[in-house]
Amino acid sequence: MSTDQIIKKILLRAPLASVWRALSDSAEFGRWFGMRFTSPFTPGIVLQGVTVPTEVNVGIAKLQKPHEGTPVEITIEEMEPERLFSFRWRPYVPDNSSTLPATLIVFDLEEVSGGVVLSVTESGFEYIPPEHRAKAMAMNEQSWEMMLRLIAEHLFQVAEH
Repeated sequence: MSTDQIIKKILLRAPLASVWRALSDSAEFGRWFGMRFTSPFTPGIVLQGVTVPTEVNVGIAKLQKPHEGTPVEITIEEMEPERLFSFRWRPYVPDNSSTLPATLIVFDLEEVSGGVVLSVTESGFEYIPPEHRAKAMAMNEQSWEMMLRLIAEHLFQVAEH
């Protein structure tokens, strides 16, 4: 396992435009991811938000419930329509994550036969102090697996309506 990055991929059986909207629209992103933001995603801005339970999966919502109301701050880096979305955030570690360096999250979309391959890469863990690095990576490794399941479920639910 790398000490710098987490990489996850999933094939989403949905149109590219739907996947892009699920990532790039702050309200839609928040519904499946489990965050509420007060502004749209715009490159270069710092957004304040709060953790809320996902609206997509009851089991994962229960896991998020104890963290409801926790402040979240992200900095939107890049938005290349239907190709790339990236932001920075501080990984969650129970004892004051606000002092940790931010990591970079990059969502990369590739249209393929039958859907879209979504890759998510979180990098920058080497800048996190060693006493927090392993825990931050382990927590986020597991969380990204859940988040990819959530976006797939969200897109399935959207397609059914």
